[in-house]
Amino acid sequence: MKLPLTRAGRASLPLLVAVTMTGTVALHIFVPALAAAAADLGTTPVAAQLTITLYLVGLACGQLVYGPLSDRFGRRPVLIAGLSLYLVGLLLAIPAQSIGVLIAARVLQSLGACGSLVLGRAMVRDVSTSVDAARKIAILTMAMTLTPALAPAIGGVVNEAFGWRAVFVVLAALVAFLGALVVFTLPETNRQPVALPGIGAVAAAYLRLLRAPVYRAYVVAGACAGTSLYAFLAVAPFLLVDRLGRSSQEVGLDCLVVVLGMVVGSAVAGRLAGRVPIRQAARGGNLLCLASALALLGLDLGGQLSVTTLLAPLVVYAVGIGVLGPNAVAGLMNVDPHAAGSASSLYGFLQMGFGALFTLAVASWHDGSAAPVATTLLVASLIAAFALRRV
Repeated sequence: MKLPLTRAGRASLPLLVAVTMTGTVALHIFVPALAAAAADLGTTPVAAQLTITLYLVGLACGQLVYGPLSDRFGRRPVLIAGLSLYLVGLLLAIPAQSIGVLIAARVLQSLGACGSLVLGRAMVRDVSTSVDAARKIAILTMAMTLTPALAPAIGGVVNEAFGWRAVFVVLAALVAFLGALVVFTLPETNRQPVALPGIGAVAAAYLRLLRAPVYRAYVVAGACAGTSLYAFLAVAPFLLVDRLGRSSQEVGLDCLVVVLGMVVGSAVAGRLAGRVPIRQAARGGNLLCLASALALLGLDLGGQLSVTTLLAPLVVYAVGIGVLGPNAVAGLMNVDPHAAGSASSLYGFLQMGFGALFTLAVASWHDGSAAPVATTLLVASLIAAFALRRV
């Protein structure tokens, strides 16, 4: 499937999807190896979980920069710079001998990887009409959900066979390959570059977007939908292994089952695009999230927690995210198409910022039960529901 012509040729949607997916693959592929890395480096589970939380912080902060830079200098050169930084961070993580070095490498990875998230969305929006944006973003989102679905399973297999350091070797090879494709095949999609504003002007542009009630509503709902499930992924290795007796390879498969629900939800969102109003579809997805989070909390408090009763509500929650997420993104990106880069950056910042808070909350509260995860998901769903009332 190809996107419309640009001045340098054709922009491939599959390549843009693959590039966007790399933004979070390093987050998810390392989840099954967390416990092994903590044991090898002689650190605590809480310290090991910082490799997840601080990765999200890096993704959040870096995205504020990539959007305005790409609006001025073009998407392609800024994307190449981000992928290069990403690769350097991966190569530094491979020989890490302490948790401090590993965390620093993870932050560097995130600062490079966040460019893929911002620019993948912006490049798709560059060559899409407002009517077609929801459908293409649904395709993009559906493909992106394969990252948290497949990456943990791959990470678990690689960790079991070769150790946790091999996870970064595999990922470095992938990023290098995609970077080469970008350099040699991906054209520029930003046909109307704008002057690079100062910090004050950038802040003013973000404030202008936030003053728009529709943007504000969709960005909050989308941020909650996009990263709330990270609360489960951050503690999955410890909850499933320590409480429910699963192996690290089974943890990867369990995460795969959960996140496949997002694939189903994104497919549903794609089918609904153009048939059901964006606001109505977003609210329907969030309703699924609310119901499943309540069910999980009730099952845990009632002493009924098992692998099945943990995963089943989480799968339904993931379906809800898959429906809500692309509709929220389409809604916020349509507020001001001329500021697609900035709109994407601000959304990415808030999304990953919320994700960092969610993972920090469950890591700090982790007590071996599913209550912290269920409560965090419930709070995220309530915030999204309140925001969507303002559309």
